[in-house]
Amino acid sequence: MDKGVIMQSSGIVVIRGGGDIATGVIQKFYRSGIKLLVLETEMPTAIRRSVSLCEAVYLGAATVEDVSCACISSLTELDNCYEQGVVPLIVDPRGESIPRLKPLAVIDAILAKSNIGTYKEMAPITIGLGPGFCAGDDVHAVVETMRGHDLGRLILQGNAQPDTGIPGEISGIGAQRVIHAPVAGEVRHIRNIGDILNAGETICEISGEAVKAPFKGLLRGLLREGLRVPPGMKIADIDPRLDVDWRTISDKARCVGGAALEAFLYLVQRMGVVYE
Repeated sequence: MDKGVIMQSSGIVVIRGGGDIATGVIQKFYRSGIKLLVLETEMPTAIRRSVSLCEAVYLGAATVEDVSCACISSLTELDNCYEQGVVPLIVDPRGESIPRLKPLAVIDAILAKSNIGTYKEMAPITIGLGPGFCAGDDVHAVVETMRGHDLGRLILQGNAQPDTGIPGEISGIGAQRVIHAPVAGEVRHIRNIGDILNAGETICEISGEAVKAPFKGLLRGLLREGLRVPPGMKIADIDPRLDVDWRTISDKARCVGGAALEAFLYLVQRMGVVYE
C-alpha cells in the first residue's frame, strides 16, 4: 500500500466475534468514537455471558458497562444505531457483509485458536487476536492473548504464542478453572453466574449427568441453558477469587482491547491510511 493514499473505505471497524475478550475490544473502540460493526454466529457459545455483547443475538440487545449493542438484520440499520450511540451486531459468521461494507479495519476477536477465515485483503488494516494468525502474512498485526509478561504485546511480524490448552493460573489454579462437558447433551442450569460454589456442588446437568465444582469459587461463566454440546466442550468457568466482579469486563479483556486499539492506531499512521 502506498503511504498516504486515501482508501475508499466506510471508516467502520468490523470486529469478528462478540465474546468476553471481544467485548473488551469493542469498549475501547466505542469509547474512542470509532464506528463499529460486530459479526457473530447464529448461536454464540460465550461462557462469560454477563460481559459478552454477543448475547444480543439471543436477546435482541445487550449492555456491558457503558456499551449497548443491538442485533440488526440488515446493514441499512447501521446509521440508526450510530445515531442512537448503539453498537450494531449482525449474524454473519463468514464475513459476507465485509466486501459490501468496505471497512477501514477488520479485527478477528473470535479466539478460535486458529484462523477460520480472516485474511489481509479484507481491509486496509487487519488484526488478529491470539494464536492462529501470522502478522505480515494473513493479518497486519497480531495481539498476544496469553496471560503473563507478554499479554497485550503487539506482534508486527510472526505469530502469537501457541495455544497450550491450559488456562493461565489465577490464585495458583489453572486447568481446574475451566469446566468441560463430560458427555454430549443439552445444558440445564442448576446454579447461575455470580453464585459462590463449594467444592462438589452441582453447577449444571448435561443429559442427566451432574457437572460439579472442583473447588470453592465464584461461578464466573456458564454456557447458555438449552444449548446442545459435544463431550469435552468448555461449558463453565470458576474463579477462586470470591470477590471478583463478574459483571464487569475482565483485566485480560481490557488489556487485549487496549492493545487492539493501539495496533489499529499504530497501523493507521505507519501505513499512512487516510480515510473519508
